[in-house]
Amino acid sequence: MAKIVEFIPNFSEGRRQDVIDLLVKEARSVPSVMLLDYSSDTSHNRSVFTMVGDPTGIAEAAFRLCKLASEKIDLREHHGEHPRMGASDVFPFVPVKEVTVEECVELSKVVAERIWKELKIPSFLYESSATRPERTNLATVRKGQFEGMPEKLLKEEWAPDYGERKIHPSAGIMAIGARPPLIAYNVNLSTSDIRIANAIAKTIRGSSGGYQYCKAIGVMLEERNIAQVSINMVNFEGTPLYRVFEAIRAEAKRWGVTITGSEIIGLTPVKALADCAEYYLQIENFDYKKQVLENHLL
Repeated sequence: MAKIVEFIPNFSEGRRQDVIDLLVKEARSVPSVMLLDYSSDTSHNRSVFTMVGDPTGIAEAAFRLCKLASEKIDLREHHGEHPRMGASDVFPFVPVKEVTVEECVELSKVVAERIWKELKIPSFLYESSATRPERTNLATVRKGQFEGMPEKLLKEEWAPDYGERKIHPSAGIMAIGARPPLIAYNVNLSTSDIRIANAIAKTIRGSSGGYQYCKAIGVMLEERNIAQVSINMVNFEGTPLYRVFEAIRAEAKRWGVTITGSEIIGLTPVKALADCAEYYLQIENFDYKKQVLENHLL
């Protein structure tokens, strides 16, 4: 492929394996698109796919997946720890090879328009595709979630970018846009007190005065009876993973708890992990481009 776009659709379904299997099958149905990874979480009740392909193939895959999700996911019956406003909740497009951010912005508009015209699901454009400053931040766009969105859409400043001022009855409304690479990173705590996870999340996230490129919320993992700090790192070079991890460790100690583990959802740039290795191993004069074997092989 001369041009490669990464597509990371987030679906509001992480419990019904039959529905997840159908989404996986659909993701693999477009010839010029590859499904690289997918993961589901029952507490979040959410699935995240990672796909790559040429812009035309990705646009077709996005529409097919949205259509299937709208047929199989009913948000009136959906419950989970992760914020959501749509069956297909978030459709981000990331430039990878021979594709500009501007091209991904145009791709997001094409997809949003088709979804509205053929499926009658409205959408907001967010991140680099945002038409207003307040729509850049996904958390601001999604505030109110599915249940509060009908009232929110009646406010003058919150008309959808595509569609009418009302949500789809069962599929809700979507956020669609172009953005840089993002790392979905979660840190688990040795407590079942969600208040502690919420307090730590507030301390580290940029919107509350923490790290500029960190978005965080506290969630409860019911099946494990532990609290989690769920994080989106929107610029891992501006704010590296290890810095946030150490901040959480320090804050957790203040509350008398510890970190029991962490996880990465989906794919991550290898440099984000190499930066952590360099930090924790205290490697002097490390040159990522020259000293990582795979960089030479690839």
